[in-house]
Amino acid sequence: MAKRKKTTPAGDGFPGFPIDTLDFLHELALNNNRDWFTANKPRYEEFVVAPALDFIAAVGERMPRLSDHITCVPKRVGGSLFRIYRDVRFAHDKRPYKTNIGIHFRHEQARNAHAPGYYFHIGLDECFLGGGMWRPDGPALERIRRRIVDKPNEWQKLLRSRKFSSGFELGGESLKRPPRGFPADHKYVDYLKRKDFIAINRFDQSLIVSPDIVDYAMELYANAQLLMKFLCDSQELKY
Repeated sequence: MAKRKKTTPAGDGFPGFPIDTLDFLHELALNNNRDWFTANKPRYEEFVVAPALDFIAAVGERMPRLSDHITCVPKRVGGSLFRIYRDVRFAHDKRPYKTNIGIHFRHEQARNAHAPGYYFHIGLDECFLGGGMWRPDGPALERIRRRIVDKPNEWQKLLRSRKFSSGFELGGESLKRPPRGFPADHKYVDYLKRKDFIAINRFDQSLIVSPDIVDYAMELYANAQLLMKFLCDSQELKY
């Protein structure tokens, strides 16, 4: 079994995820059960947890250049790395483990996955990164929509930003009708219908094994700052 190479590229020193990371996720998808995972947990620690925490630490070194209020916490539990264990209590799919790596760099004043933040995802079907708010609660969503109505020029500036529009698409779900209390004829009514405000950039899986992955992530996170600032302002949070 190949070991993780400790190279020292320029900058933050993160060499990229090992190819063994993807191999492990592929095998987990074929053997998604507790017995297999227990027997292969040392591989999980070496090829998923360790490089993910290194990546988080590398991003954390640079994040203050974008924001002093976005946290990058390289901890196994309670940090930026999502748990691999699925919540199957109310799910038809009872497979116990996720077959992806999820990382969320959250705002310091919010502690859950719905808070403003940047995201990084390694999956077998796709890899992507992004920024924004996924499935905000009712009051938070109301504040975002209200800011679009009250500050249409700010929203327009975001939509017209070449760096943003060329690198991202807005993902998530939308209502079929305009939300109650908002004008159905508003020029941005399609955005007012949104239930998620997340910008997504999909990238080739091969990039994760490159030491350039941190540079790539930070460049894209910088290009998403207008959205992040807009959302933080809507929640009266400092960006």
